[in-house]
Amino acid sequence: MEEEVVKLHKTGAEILNTPLINKGTGFTDKERDQLGLTGLLPPKVSSLEQQIKRSYLNFSEKKTPLEKYDSLAALLSRNELLFYQFASRYPSEILPFIYTPTVGDAAMHYSRIYFHQRGLYLSHHLKDRLDEIFENYNHDEIDVIVVTDGERILGLGDQGIGGMTIPIGKLSLYTLFAGIHPARTLPIILDVGTNNQTLLNDELYLGCNHTRLTGSAYDDFLEKFIRAVRRRYPKVLLQWEDFGKSNARRILDKYRDQILSFNDDIQGTAAVTLGALFSALRISNQTIVDQKVVILGGGSAGTGIADAIVSAMVADGLSYDEACKRIYIVDVEGLIYFGTKNITKAQEPFVHTRETLSSWPSNSEHISFLDVITNAKPTALIGVCAQGGAFTQEIIEEMAKHHERPIIFPLSNPTLKAECTPEQIVEWTKGKAIFATGSPFPPVEYEGKTYMVSQCNNVYIFPGIGLGALGASAEKITDGMFLEAARTLAKFSPALNDPTASLFPPIDQVRKISKEIARAVAKKACEEKVAKCPLSKIDQGIEKNIWDPHYPKYRKA
Repeated sequence: MEEEVVKLHKTGAEILNTPLINKGTGFTDKERDQLGLTGLLPPKVSSLEQQIKRSYLNFSEKKTPLEKYDSLAALLSRNELLFYQFASRYPSEILPFIYTPTVGDAAMHYSRIYFHQRGLYLSHHLKDRLDEIFENYNHDEIDVIVVTDGERILGLGDQGIGGMTIPIGKLSLYTLFAGIHPARTLPIILDVGTNNQTLLNDELYLGCNHTRLTGSAYDDFLEKFIRAVRRRYPKVLLQWEDFGKSNARRILDKYRDQILSFNDDIQGTAAVTLGALFSALRISNQTIVDQKVVILGGGSAGTGIADAIVSAMVADGLSYDEACKRIYIVDVEGLIYFGTKNITKAQEPFVHTRETLSSWPSNSEHISFLDVITNAKPTALIGVCAQGGAFTQEIIEEMAKHHERPIIFPLSNPTLKAECTPEQIVEWTKGKAIFATGSPFPPVEYEGKTYMVSQCNNVYIFPGIGLGALGASAEKITDGMFLEAARTLAKFSPALNDPTASLFPPIDQVRKISKEIARAVAKKACEEKVAKCPLSKIDQGIEKNIWDPHYPKYRKA
């Protein structure tokens, strides 16, 4: 491949202060002379391998996860090309520190550790100046925006302005695993205040220092934001991230037909969970239509997973009503059923009637989590309630009592919010369960066997979804596209050949898998007639959106 040559108008320190063109000690002597860099760098020219080695040593010497996060953020802010070349070399080691679980710690401490500016901070009191602010961001072409309002960061709740770590982290994964050029990504936080009293009491807090905007004032700000995005970047893909329970679903429903968009907490989490479920069913020789699934957590993630499983069941022959009857959602007040008060619109399809519960012991006031497990005898249990330890030994043993290979997914993160640990699942089911977690855990040793832990990480899904939507020039992202993504992911499960292996492939394969998911998603977009790119040019459309991090040869313009 012919070496890329780039002509630069910038010179001297201006180059070193521009992360997307800076090569640091990698600039050759000739480049230093031409670009006014002589004397601004140590005299020895480093090879890429030496720079990666130096970066790895610095990263390895950091003692805490937050220190590792800081070191990676500093590298990203100094030399973006090196950051992605380094991260591509060590993706499995780097991932926990640029995203879950460490990104949660970074969000909590954001106002203390802030030292670099990335993206846009859109405060609601500037709602009438959004067009001006977008113009201030001097990038005319953006492919992907990730936006949050910081209300529900992972399982940690309201982190206000600290939520900015989520869009920054997610977009770095778009680049790392889908090849979206970092200059064509934009992280955004909508600062509408915070209800986190600890933050409000912190004199160093960097966000709007008042309680959260709600109601029509919040909706008006959001509407103006969408209009400003569409004016500035009419073809952009917008990913909603970590919005609160009262907003996430209704925002998705309102805007998914107005702008190319999806909600990763609802649809991405659902698709990666469904992919894990497909893999688990192939291991245990079961079908999706025969499953009974209990979901602990009735928020946006839980109802999103329920919707995805129903879609898969319907695609394989069940009626919609029959599929919904096979899903049991348990919220803080127990099973969502005909006696439950304050049911959300998203929960409505899964409300169990008096008829469906007729064989259960009568209890019109409260049907507990354990009651559901005992009476429904579910084949699969999924946790998205952000309550550490919610899957008790009694619950897990009851699951194992009724099925030879119970499927158990404690998906809440970060780690301290996990409903139970893999070690507990293995011990309490005597190694029978097929399981996946939301946070990373080490392998489990039990009775002479090593059980690999599957992390149900959205990174297996959303980069491929985004790349496929862009490659197809999609006008909308449909539920069918997410279903295809889940089916494609399941084909790569190592556990299909080894029952003790992980349900998910190694992280270093995600870039390759993302491309396969992108193809499946783009083809589905064509099939469902929501793509502008013809089927014959899908591969070409995908390839043109993929960037590989590398050092070009620089010349002075």
